[in-house]
Amino acid sequence: MRITKSLASILLIFLLAYTVASIFHFVHNAVFLESYPNMPGWISRAEVFGALAAVISVGIVGYLLYVFHYRVLGLVVIGVYAAFGFDGLAHYGLAAVSAHTSMMNLTIWLEVSTALFLLLFVVCLIMRRVVVSFREHA
Repeated sequence: MRITKSLASILLIFLLAYTVASIFHFVHNAVFLESYPNMPGWISRAEVFGALAAVISVGIVGYLLYVFHYRVLGLVVIGVYAAFGFDGLAHYGLAAVSAHTSMMNLTIWLEVSTALFLLLFVVCLIMRRVVVSFREHA
């Protein structure tokens, strides 16, 4: 079963949207690290940027697997990449939403929402493959 070019294009759009939102959040976090409420003192700007590089590398690996015809594995890795987007919610474990500035909340929720859309789309693509495979073998 092939994923159509239009579905692949939508996947790329969701992937890029989440990547941009994630970069926006991480960069804001690094630049204003001291302003984020109750952030652990051991977290440095370099560690924030290192985490960003690690997270994005997972997305790149997933997309490369997908492009080079390891579709299901690529989608699973992209799904893991998207799941990292929910980590921004950990800010609210450190301090209430009201303790964060509007821009902090914007970057967090933009990252979370784009991660959610990407993850849901990936799950739909995987389920589509499962249903078609099941029908072919039934």
